[in-house]
Amino acid sequence: MPAPAQLEPSPWSPWRRKLHEVIFEADTPSGKAFDVVLLIAIVISVLAVMLESVAQIRADYEQPLRIAEWTITILFTIEYLLRILCVRQPLRYIFSFYGLVDLLAVLPTYVGLMLPAGGRESRSLLLVRSLRLLRIFRVFKLAQFLSEAAALRQALWASRAKIVVFLSVVIITVCLMGGAMHVIEGEEAGFTSIPTGMYWAIVTMTTVGYGDIAPQTALGKTLASIMMIMGYSLIIIPTGIISAELSQASKKPLTTSACPSCLSEGHDRDAVHCKYCGAKL
Repeated sequence: MPAPAQLEPSPWSPWRRKLHEVIFEADTPSGKAFDVVLLIAIVISVLAVMLESVAQIRADYEQPLRIAEWTITILFTIEYLLRILCVRQPLRYIFSFYGLVDLLAVLPTYVGLMLPAGGRESRSLLLVRSLRLLRIFRVFKLAQFLSEAAALRQALWASRAKIVVFLSVVIITVCLMGGAMHVIEGEEAGFTSIPTGMYWAIVTMTTVGYGDIAPQTALGKTLASIMMIMGYSLIIIPTGIISAELSQASKKPLTTSACPSCLSEGHDRDAVHCKYCGAKL
């Protein structure tokens, strides 16, 4: 009898599966411990960047702050490479939201090496690391927050058409009011162009009221009063639209498990396969 053909080892080896469980899952003790340590490192890193921006602190503790920055950057770099290594589709992770955030969390430090004076200004971009704190919802068994986030995302997507119509009305109103104020008030009152009038209309309609440009004529003041009242009336419309959709959004209990293939989260607790790509969870 011919010898049976040897099967090639699966690329999804046990050590990669275990590594994925530790890095991407928060339902296991090892995964939770990893995420807790990661969150602590993120907080320390963000605090170090903030403190370095203070001139007096930078002068007194520049060396310790730089050491802390590079230590955490190297750890984040290793973590980023491990995340790429343990997923089935690395490119999907690299170009995902969290993948881009993880890359931007380490990139400014290395870019600073090629800039004058160590790229001190570029290091302020390291505050993007604070976005990594969004993972806190997966750490402390806060799966109910994932359900709420999924419901909010569903409500926003369902109300997209109404919001587009609302924004279109606002933009048209701003254009008309800006042009009208440019004609009524003119350059003497500061309305030197239609874009300047549109800027005034946006500031007035949003009830910000900087006061750097103000109408001087009676007609202009009347128009401004209409804009202010309209602003108070319009500001509640998006809230009502989203609230109506949110009340209809389904809120199913979700788990913090991440799909090993497409990295999607927010699966039902009894799910066996990913509802986005069909891979086995």
